Amino acid sequence: MKSTNRLFGILVPIISVLLGLIVGAIIMLISGHNPIEGYKALWDGAFYDAFTLGETIRRITPLILTGLAVAFAFRTGLFNIGAEGQVIVGWLAAVWVGLTVDAPMIIHLPLAVLAGAIAGGLWGFIPGLLKAKIGVHEVIVTIMMNYIAMFVSNEIVRSVLTDHDTSTEQIATTASLASEWLKSITFYSRMHYGILIALFAAAIMWFIIQRTTVGYELKAVGFNRHASKYAGMNVSKNIILSMVIAGAFAGLAGAMEGLGTYGNVSVISGFTNLGFDGIAVALLGANNPFGVVLAAILFGVLKEGAGEMPSAGVPTELVDIIMAVIIFFVASSYIIRWALLRFKKEGN
Repeated sequence: MKSTNRLFGILVPIISVLLGLIVGAIIMLISGHNPIEGYKALWDGAFYDAFTLGETIRRITPLILTGLAVAFAFRTGLFNIGAEGQVIVGWLAAVWVGLTVDAPMIIHLPLAVLAGAIAGGLWGFIPGLLKAKIGVHEVIVTIMMNYIAMFVSNEIVRSVLTDHDTSTEQIATTASLASEWLKSITFYSRMHYGILIALFAAAIMWFIIQRTTVGYELKAVGFNRHASKYAGMNVSKNIILSMVIAGAFAGLAGAMEGLGTYGNVSVISGFTNLGFDGIAVALLGANNPFGVVLAAILFGVLKEGAGEMPSAGVPTELVDIIMAVIIFFVASSYIIRWALLRFKKEGN
C-alpha cells in the first residue's frame, strides 16, 4: 500500500504536467497558433543561452522558498495563505539591514539574510498564535496580513527608508548576494548565490520533518490534534512553531529578492505573487521538499520562458493557463488515481 501511494505521488504530478502541456497545445491550435513554435519559443526563453539560464535560475530561487513555506505548513495541517505577506516583510527587513548596518560581509550578509527570515517568522507567528490560542482560522488571518504587510512596507519605504521616494538606495555590497563571477559566466544575468540558500533550505525542511522529534510532533498534530494532545504533545506550541518556520522560509524568499535580484525595496502597487505561486509549487511538489524544488524549477522555466512566446505569436497569458490546468489536475488527482487503478486492474 505504501509503495502504491508513493508511485501515485510520483505519477500524478508528472501526468498533471503532461496534461497541462497538452491542453496548452490544444488552446494554441484552436487560437490559430503553432504549438511547436510556441513551446520552442518558451524553451528558448528559458534556456537559449547563459543569460536566459541565469535568469531562469534567478526566478526559480524564491519559488523554492515560498513553496517550502506553504508545504511546511501543509505538512502540519495548516494552510499558509500568508506567504505573500511574509515575503514582503522579509524583503523589507533584509534590505533595511543591508542599508543601515555597517559591517564586513562575513557579518553583514548573514545578518541581513537572518533579518529576512526572522521578519517572515514573526509575520507567521501572529496567525499561529491566534490559531493556537483562540481558534481563529489561519486562512482568514494570513489573507488579511498580506495587505497589512504590503501597506506597512510601502509606508516604511516612503517615510523611514527614503525621503518620500518610491524606492530605496542600493544596499551595501557587503550585504549583497550578487556575484561578479556569476554575472560574468551568465552574460550579466541577475543570478545570485541565493539558489544555494534555497536548496539548503529544502534540505533543512526535509531534515526537520523526517529526522527530528520536533518534525514528528508537527506531523502528528497535523494528522490529528486531539490524538496528539492525548499523547502528551503541546498542540498550541506546535501550531505556532509550524507557522513561524513556514514564515521564515517565505521571509527568506523576500530576502533573496532584496539582497540578490534587485538590491533594494520599492513601493509596490500590488502583490509580488511569489507567495501565491508558492501554493501552486507546494501542491505540485506534493508538499515534499525535493518535490517542491522540482515544481519550482518547472514553474520558473514556464514563467521565464513565457517572455519569449510573443515572438512566436503566442500570448504570454497562455503560460498562466497551462499552470492553472496543471494545478487543476493535481487538485483533481483522485481522477488520475482512479484512471491508473483501473488501467492496472485491466492489465492484471
